[in-house]
Amino acid sequence: MMKFVVLAVLVVGVYGCGLPTFPPILKRVVGGEDVRPHSWPWQISLQYTSSGNWYHTCGGTLISDQWVLTAAHCISKTRTYRVNLGKHSLKLEEDGSLAIAAGKIIVHEKWNSLFIRNDIALVKLETPVSSTDTITPACLPEDGFILPNDAPCYVTGWGRMKTGGPIADVLQQALLPVVDFATCTKPDWWGSQVKDTMVCAGGDGIVSGCNGDSGGPLNCQNADGAWEVHGIVSFGSGLSCNYLKKPTVFTQVSSYINWISTTMASN
Repeated sequence: MMKFVVLAVLVVGVYGCGLPTFPPILKRVVGGEDVRPHSWPWQISLQYTSSGNWYHTCGGTLISDQWVLTAAHCISKTRTYRVNLGKHSLKLEEDGSLAIAAGKIIVHEKWNSLFIRNDIALVKLETPVSSTDTITPACLPEDGFILPNDAPCYVTGWGRMKTGGPIADVLQQALLPVVDFATCTKPDWWGSQVKDTMVCAGGDGIVSGCNGDSGGPLNCQNADGAWEVHGIVSFGSGLSCNYLKKPTVFTQVSSYINWISTTMASN
């Protein structure tokens, strides 16, 4: 019954979930590439205010008309946040984009910042949004679903273009093939740092998530053609954004479907 409730919430207006008006152009480019504008309409910029200005800190995913999924490590109790939706460029004013105050923010009650466990949070928008050509929620995967090795998923975000570099002006996408649990937990990969509530992707030393991508989605297309958010950017190598055998590690969304469902229903 709870799964039905979540699915019902996600189907917003005539747009549905995970079906962009402007489908992404999918190809592999070393280091990522500028996306087709508004082809990932569930991607949001989580921003905080300082000295009267707003700054991008993390990505996130719109999953209903009023809820955004992001990483727990993106949230600080001392900051005031807003969610910017329908954005392509963070530097330009754009028609159809919205900036909505973060209402309630719920960090997973078992979030452990030392060992990076349960790195997931939900942000409730102060006011709900309607789906448009530039703002549409992503779908959620089935409870417990495990992506197969080498599944072609895409990370999106405004993160740094390279280690130590500036954040991107426009939204970026990069193909990150999934690395199965058996491989990712090998001693010369991530070993015991990776748990079965996480999913790894990338690790070829060429493309990965980077600072500023945190909290953003790992986008994977299902058999019906809709895009599901299977991961939340959690951590990567501290040595480099693109490090061999150190794929980007994501919170595995399918491991938290019940938590997402009950949290949304009770708040």
